[in-house]
Amino acid sequence: MAIATVPTKACAVNPLKMSQPIGGAFAFMGLSGAMPLLHGSQGCTSFGLTLFVRHFKEAVPLQTTAMSEVATVLGGYENLEQAILNIYNRAKPKIIGICSTGVTETNGDDVDAYLKLIRDKHPQLAKLPLVYVSTPDFKGAFQDGWEKAVASIVELLVEGPNVNGLRDPSRVNVLPGCHLTPGDLDELRAILEDFGLRPSFLPDLAGSLDGHIPDDFIPTTIGGIGVAEIANMGGAGWTIAIGWQMRRAAEVMQARTGVPFRLFERLCGLGPNDEFMTFLSEISGRPVPSKYRRQRGQLTDAMLDAHFHIGGRKLAIAAEPDLLFDLSSMLHEMGAQVSAAVTTTQSAVTERIKTEEVLIGDLEDLEELARTKHCDLLITHSHGRQAAARLKIPFYRAGFPMFDRLGAGHQLSIGYRGTRDLIFDIANLVIADREENHQPTPDRWRPSAALPLVSGHRSAAERSTA
Repeated sequence: MAIATVPTKACAVNPLKMSQPIGGAFAFMGLSGAMPLLHGSQGCTSFGLTLFVRHFKEAVPLQTTAMSEVATVLGGYENLEQAILNIYNRAKPKIIGICSTGVTETNGDDVDAYLKLIRDKHPQLAKLPLVYVSTPDFKGAFQDGWEKAVASIVELLVEGPNVNGLRDPSRVNVLPGCHLTPGDLDELRAILEDFGLRPSFLPDLAGSLDGHIPDDFIPTTIGGIGVAEIANMGGAGWTIAIGWQMRRAAEVMQARTGVPFRLFERLCGLGPNDEFMTFLSEISGRPVPSKYRRQRGQLTDAMLDAHFHIGGRKLAIAAEPDLLFDLSSMLHEMGAQVSAAVTTTQSAVTERIKTEEVLIGDLEDLEELARTKHCDLLITHSHGRQAAARLKIPFYRAGFPMFDRLGAGHQLSIGYRGTRDLIFDIANLVIADREENHQPTPDRWRPSAALPLVSGHRSAAERSTA
């Protein structure tokens, strides 16, 4: 069992974690026609917007209440009111998701009371959903903000069970964690539909941030799950939660609607996907399609081929808790040793990571641990590239943000196929590093002039003299 520890140094150096408000805003981006709104200063929003745009290479809707120093001291009611009205009149959103920030949390703004006053004052907002989430950025991390936002959406927008209490067994609610990419959600949707199930994803980033280009400019999110579909999620037969972070939202869903849930802590690896396929077969009443039996065989063959290159590697990995647990568990099963593990926030899965210690820290901590423990493979987001270069070890990019490579939104790591491709990608990194830095080359074959000649052989000069 891993022990979670927190460093005592005064500041973060090369930070690993992203803030709660950004995580909350990210969740709202999976809703159709949504406008995420950060209740804080312009700088907080601009920083988050830059991260999203660099990661997805897309236009991302994100607004701010533009709190100044004076407004922060006096209270943010007027700024919040003006921001909501401007968004309502100009962007015509179907929902506004409001996330607090450090300055408004420190001042103690009662945003719930503000929203009630704003609705009473402006009747035109009566039918516009306004979802508020408390996400102070001085504690917690990206995953915590996502978790809170999804739970709040379920609590405020999902309607209770219908009068007769009937549920459609072919409908399935899917609550994905923030560690899943739009590409992962597309793969999940295909798997569920192959079992004859009709999934509703909350949030659905595959509909809004998968890289498609709309015919006309849309100031809000360009896809995702609609408000009406969210309201009807109580009629589903099951809720599938992916990642420990989604347990809270699944419990809220069950309490409001009576829909039972099944939590899958990870979907990367052979065993977890076997469990997932078995569960889908049980709730759908259908056998596992032959295509997935074939993909399973491909994954086992990939594991056999790649374990020669991954097995025995000393892994240094840093990520949000669920992603850390997901990737490190799969690589541990491939024979890698998780020598250095760093995460962003406390989680129930942290203690089950296959290592001695999980540090809640930053990328400087990761680099130091990797150097001390002689790690030879590093995995984290793009901000870890300099550490990998200094350590001269292979570097695999995973998590958010990933701004120095294309296709971050389509990266696939779940299901039999996603796990297979992930294993190949990491194994190929190891092979390329060995060929580039450790294989003998003609330059290295040339013996040094200082080396003594092999006994029994004479130099060319000696032979000519003789």
